Amino acid sequence: MSASRRDVLKTVAAAPLFVPASAFGANDRINYAIIATGGRGRYLMTKFKALGAECTAMCDVYEPNLDEAAKIAPGAKRYLDYEELLAAHKDLDAVALAGPDHHHWPMLKAALKAKKDAYAEKPLSHTLGQSNEMVAAVKASKQIVQVGMQRRSAPAIHKAKKLVDEGVLGRVTVVKPQWHWNISKELDNSPLPGKLDWKRFLGTAKQRPVEPMRFRRWRYFLDYAGGNMTDQGTHLMDVVQWFTGNGAPLSAVAQGYVAKMKGAEHPDVFSAVFEYPGLIVNWTLDYANSYQNGWSISFHGDKATMILDEAGYRVYAEPWKKDAAPIFEEQAPVPVEAHIQNFLDCIKSRKQPNATVEIAAAAVAGPHLANLAMFQGRKVRLENGVQVSG
Repeated sequence: MSASRRDVLKTVAAAPLFVPASAFGANDRINYAIIATGGRGRYLMTKFKALGAECTAMCDVYEPNLDEAAKIAPGAKRYLDYEELLAAHKDLDAVALAGPDHHHWPMLKAALKAKKDAYAEKPLSHTLGQSNEMVAAVKASKQIVQVGMQRRSAPAIHKAKKLVDEGVLGRVTVVKPQWHWNISKELDNSPLPGKLDWKRFLGTAKQRPVEPMRFRRWRYFLDYAGGNMTDQGTHLMDVVQWFTGNGAPLSAVAQGYVAKMKGAEHPDVFSAVFEYPGLIVNWTLDYANSYQNGWSISFHGDKATMILDEAGYRVYAEPWKKDAAPIFEEQAPVPVEAHIQNFLDCIKSRKQPNATVEIAAAAVAGPHLANLAMFQGRKVRLENGVQVSG
């Protein structure tokens, strides 16, 4: 790499977004509650704990989840009902929300009513309509809400964004986000060990007899989630829109099918195409193949191409030649800690966080649109946040 290019990388370095737990004083420790203590919820608990925040209450509909969470925060009081938790703990600084998609809006609504700041897992919403309601509700409140799209707080990804802003890629004409994991298998519908409050899990969703696979793998059922289209798609489409200066897409078409995940309603293999002004985005996911394992986003410009993935980012000049060395490259870790630290800092400063509900609503709009297009079998357009005919 040339000296001038090294200098450019130095100038685009992002300011540190992570501070250690020792930065918290004894009297200003963040006191929070975790609502939903499944795998993701417990993961967040470990990160909050490492950053000096204290979990004083926890809520879940599945007793074994609470048992595991108690190992992380043994002093936290346990609840089945998050409304009861919020009513009992008036002194909370914040809540972390990690429930299924169909609970995201009800949980956030309850947190806002209780005047609590919230770290809300993505995707923001279960539907386009909910996104609009959530944005309006947060805007009408005085609360800080950070959505769990951690790439927004990754310093190296900020560097990659600066390179795009400086015109290194030229005109970007096509972007290709993708996710490959060979993890698909038939859903497990065997009996659940431990006590589950099935009615509370269903919440506002259609009432039905207990089906353990619906609880174990709720993400793959229409009543509870948008599948990997919105789950993984929120992460990648956010970066696409952020880097290219776009909001939600104009339209979407999509196809997909269940290849190996028997019992699922959402596909484990799909492809969606999004239309933006002067830009086409092809978003694909294959959970039955591990070639180019993990996530990646390719930005194709008329001056250069950027590959952004779990390993970092690499930029290749045009005209591309086989085995050409990248003109820029760097490792690009995505630390969840930095994103949570940003939230904790904003609780104190009252500044807006890195991933606001407005950003999150735009990020999930395309994936919501793609699901509508896929299940309706037609092109679907978006105008002012509302689905219109194709």
